[in-house]
Amino acid sequence: MLLETLQGAEGGGFIILKDSVYCSARPLLKSFINEALGREETVHVLSFEVSGEELRNGLEESHIQRLHLHNAYSDPLGWTKQSSFTVHQFTTQHISSILKETSQAKSVTLVIDSLSWILRHLNPSAICQSLQQLKKGGAVRTIIALLHTDLHQDGIVGSVCHLATSVITIASSQRGSEALAKITRRTKSGKIMQDEEIYSIKEDLTVIIHSRPNHPRPTQTETDEPEADPTANLTFNLRLSETERQAKKKLSLPFVFSKEKKSALLHSGPGSGRILYEPDANDDFDQEDPDDDLDF
Repeated sequence: MLLETLQGAEGGGFIILKDSVYCSARPLLKSFINEALGREETVHVLSFEVSGEELRNGLEESHIQRLHLHNAYSDPLGWTKQSSFTVHQFTTQHISSILKETSQAKSVTLVIDSLSWILRHLNPSAICQSLQQLKKGGAVRTIIALLHTDLHQDGIVGSVCHLATSVITIASSQRGSEALAKITRRTKSGKIMQDEEIYSIKEDLTVIIHSRPNHPRPTQTETDEPEADPTANLTFNLRLSETERQAKKKLSLPFVFSKEKKSALLHSGPGSGRILYEPDANDDFDQEDPDDDLDF
């Protein structure tokens, strides 16, 4: 899935490369730039963290003419008025005016190196709004942004990543020259696709996929742990032996009549006694006049 995203198979969108101090995603960012230039796309780079010379190093020289570098590295806050781009110029209107300088280009890719610099100095809500407008404006085919996750709170990182169509999280691998990429892609239908791949980058910025990480399955002893017996350490016994269980079944409880005893009581045999009752006048009870037996 990493190569498909790198080669532009998803047809544009907003791609975020997440890294940390332990593993940088800038080499992968340069591979994205090189691939976009190889597809004859015009690439605009807002460079806040590296110089233009360092950014061009390793890129295909025959494609450099389609690379437009907007220097924000020398003076990112505009204090000396020496930078062609400052952090305060990160607005939809200003970026759109920059992109119009290459209006003859059929496909434009905007690279932000890095989005963390902008998030540290501007309102995150305004940044998200500008990114959303650039996505829907039509002037940009693809937006690729580098994001240092260990510089921001989780809520800010989550809000920005919510706008992205693909999020690639870079982590260090057990081998020094390789890295682990965790890719999350959201398709146009809303389906979420996830994958993990181990990759390395050659000197010409070519990405080589080595394998998928092997996640060890838990062994049988780890999954089938014996359940704790709550009656193990009690001072009295809560369980019945087989002999005690049979004795319990044979026990006749008081006030519980068996079928034989019920039939004997309901059907009297010969020679049994009977009770004869003859009602008298005092037993004549009128339901309609309950006080009939009183003398008034």
